[in-house]
Amino acid sequence: MTASKNPLNRLKALLLEPKVDKQQLQMALQAATERQPAPVLWLLGKTQSGKTSLIRALTGSPDAEIGNGFQPCTRTARFYDFPAELPLVRFLDTRGLGEVAYDPAEDIRYCEGQSHLVIAVMRTADPGQQSIHEVLHAVRKRHPDWPVVIAQTTLHQCQPTEWEHPTPYPYADLGHAPADDLVRALRSQRERLGRLPGSAGVWWVPLDFTLLEDGFADPLYGLDALWAAIEEATAFGLQALLSADPAIKDAYSRAAHPHIISYALASAGLGALPLVDMAGVPAIQLKLLHTLASIYEQDWNRRNTTEFFGFLGASMVAGYGLRLAGRSLVKLVPGFGQTVGAVWGATSSGALTFALGKAACYYLGRKQKGLTVDGDHLRQVFSEALARGRDLSELRQRLGSDKRESS
Repeated sequence: MTASKNPLNRLKALLLEPKVDKQQLQMALQAATERQPAPVLWLLGKTQSGKTSLIRALTGSPDAEIGNGFQPCTRTARFYDFPAELPLVRFLDTRGLGEVAYDPAEDIRYCEGQSHLVIAVMRTADPGQQSIHEVLHAVRKRHPDWPVVIAQTTLHQCQPTEWEHPTPYPYADLGHAPADDLVRALRSQRERLGRLPGSAGVWWVPLDFTLLEDGFADPLYGLDALWAAIEEATAFGLQALLSADPAIKDAYSRAAHPHIISYALASAGLGALPLVDMAGVPAIQLKLLHTLASIYEQDWNRRNTTEFFGFLGASMVAGYGLRLAGRSLVKLVPGFGQTVGAVWGATSSGALTFALGKAACYYLGRKQKGLTVDGDHLRQVFSEALARGRDLSELRQRLGSDKRESS
């Protein structure tokens, strides 16, 4: 076997060359997304109801990125994928509801065929929600087993200017909430909707997502209640995927977390396919490193690549290559290779990608601050993340099963 055809040599060249092969990457991304499509959350609400703020809160993504990230799919409906290249979740937004001379029937049918969960967004101070009521009743009549989450937004608009969010959060049960103008507006909005057809649950979540300059102590008031409703209504485990460990206070690390999870799950999906992961998984991992460098406002160049893998250690890089090549060979064995080998490939690929991502965050964070990189600590971060990352294969399989069942 010539050096150019040796899979370990190809792997080493790819890891140490910071340029991403766009064609190879595109093939890997397409295979990963086809193997495990992301769940779709259908945001149903009028303009200015707070849908963009809800996406920002759930993803931690800034408004500018959200505005630039929407892609049209019908005349008025549009998708927002997060993360963009390997989405963990897709938000489907139907615009124009309640506007004059707009018949949403065609767009509603399209959205209805795409979504896994309906989230209706209603501005609490706006009693004119008839267009949303009609869609919700029609959808639940056709799909009586579909859960619905209803976000009642902009709570502060129903209160005096000096009002502050009450703590602890009192709106889980309006029967025990203070009988003020806000609570009366919340109750009135629920009464106007009436009872939806079907037996599936309906979760009402009052929330108030504000800007920092608005001066509220909690600009994401009600986010925990919204997550609780989504988690109870579905089995996707989205909060664990999109939200970093609360102990992580660094904004860059928190922003990087969903990207690491996304690429790790994609690697796990490709790792279960014979030979696909030999080229696809390293391409996805290299793209992850470039993505993380962008988040940390750093360049992922040859110098950084060589230094990073030098800190990891030659034996760790060599072991990575041997595991990758060995998995692909095992998966070719009939019977045994298609079962045990596939599980081995998925687990190893996802765990390695997760560990590389977390180690890269430590490395890039130190470089960003002009601090010395501690090689021993970087290797510790990698090893600990590698152990945690082995759970990704099981998570990937569970998420795929749950999404198929909800379709």
